[in-house]
Amino acid sequence: MVNSISKSGVVHTGLKTGVAIIALAAMVTCGGALFAASKAKAATATSSFAVTATVLQSCIVLATPMIFGNYDPTSLTPTDATTELLVTCTNGTSYNVGLNAGGGSGASIASRKLSFGGSTLNYTLYRDSNRTNVWGTTVGTDTQIGTGTGLPVGHTVYGRMPALQAALPGVYTDTITVTVTY
Repeated sequence: MVNSISKSGVVHTGLKTGVAIIALAAMVTCGGALFAASKAKAATATSSFAVTATVLQSCIVLATPMIFGNYDPTSLTPTDATTELLVTCTNGTSYNVGLNAGGGSGASIASRKLSFGGSTLNYTLYRDSNRTNVWGTTVGTDTQIGTGTGLPVGHTVYGRMPALQAALPGVYTDTITVTVTY
């Protein structure tokens, strides 16, 4: 084994030490290169796009039957009934609910007609429980107003058949059309 002293005063002990130093230098160099390679960033490109949706004003209505039940033409008391209209409109949508005169012969908004053969029974539909505000079709005059919430909103229809109407026994019917204007 040969010992040598370098100019810096380090004692080298043979060939094995020199080889070890060269190997160590190579590892440091390669390790540094590997470390540098692991820190390199991948190339990227970016963009963006707009996302849009349009919410339309929309309304639907669900009407349930109004059932007056038994009417006694000799009673001095009017016969009352109610029904519920469920209006579902887009949130924030203003609307008006109108009720037509119905299909009875000679019917009007103020005096609708239930029919059985050629016989009729008069009745009226109201917007209030006191039965003073007749429910009709003229927006801003005799319709019910509302604003949509996105959920069903109930509107009660109050009906009244006047007392002491001469009518034949039988089942009287009529059909009312509900119109939601928005």
